[in-house]
Amino acid sequence: MAKGVVTAYALWLVGGPLGLHHLYLGRDSHALLWLLTLGGFGVGWARELFRIPAYVGEANREAAGRTMRRHQARPPAVSLARFTGQVCVGIYFGVVALISLSSLGFFHLIVLPLSVGAGVHLVSCVGQETSDLWKTLTACLITSPIFYGSTLAFLPISLAASVVAAQHRHFKQPRSTNIPPEPLVSRLYCLGLAWLAFSAPLGYCVFHNTTATLYYLSDCVTTVLDALWFFPWLRGLLEYLLLLPYRVLCTVTGGGGGGAEEAWRKVLEILLRDYSQREKEALELLSVSEKASLEEITHSYRNLVKVWHPDHNPNRVQEAQQMFIQIQEAYETLLHRYKAFHRK
Repeated sequence: MAKGVVTAYALWLVGGPLGLHHLYLGRDSHALLWLLTLGGFGVGWARELFRIPAYVGEANREAAGRTMRRHQARPPAVSLARFTGQVCVGIYFGVVALISLSSLGFFHLIVLPLSVGAGVHLVSCVGQETSDLWKTLTACLITSPIFYGSTLAFLPISLAASVVAAQHRHFKQPRSTNIPPEPLVSRLYCLGLAWLAFSAPLGYCVFHNTTATLYYLSDCVTTVLDALWFFPWLRGLLEYLLLLPYRVLCTVTGGGGGGAEEAWRKVLEILLRDYSQREKEALELLSVSEKASLEEITHSYRNLVKVWHPDHNPNRVQEAQQMFIQIQEAYETLLHRYKAFHRK
């Protein structure tokens, strides 16, 4: 079936940063790249405003078996945009690996170079071009020991891998017209596995280290949205983007109502109820348990305030002032948490 320019533009507008239009056109590598980088960090998505007609024409020619790629010795022309994308995505993959997998003992020698190489090669496979994966990864593995232990090691590794990938670029083999296209379900399955491989370690790291403070982030987002009351269109756009992952989850799990919505709400509540280190220290300072009610917390706070008030400790005023401030901060920390979980 021939692809339509109007449909491609509609998908680009609605889900372009997620690669929906590339998935529609059969450009799965490009779709995966956009999915993992949110449309090439937004820049690539905006740049495609003028390139979609060419993508549609290319997809239709390939579907009709009229694609005549050149497989002689001459490689594709060097593209500055592609090379820049290789370097940036390689760095991005390296940073993600540094955040989520740096605790592994062989991180700098194996995990980091392979992660950077994967990002570089993903950009190399966009469109009708590709490169030599093994030579790209080899360049990463050779460069990595030179910058072992450096927090910016992903930068020279990505540069080296991008140079090697550019040197070994070539056209992809055209798909035979006798072979039917791969089913959409199979393509989505492969894209889903790739997305999980990328996001699962990062998601685990983020939730493991910050679940106890997620509600602080929600307060920040609420404050920002409230500050935009005089720009209702901008506020609506931000709300839509922030709620988009939730809407997708609701759609996947059954329409966003009933049991599915309640299940996701309970999962989020369980994650948020984990105590941060600061909250644990506040509980210890006020001598209350994690299951203490607001009345118990307030009662303990008032008793400690009376004991450590500077006016009641004339012989150790400085120590009393420090304790008084710490008690105040501990009470505010627990009070903020209590209000966050008892909003109507």
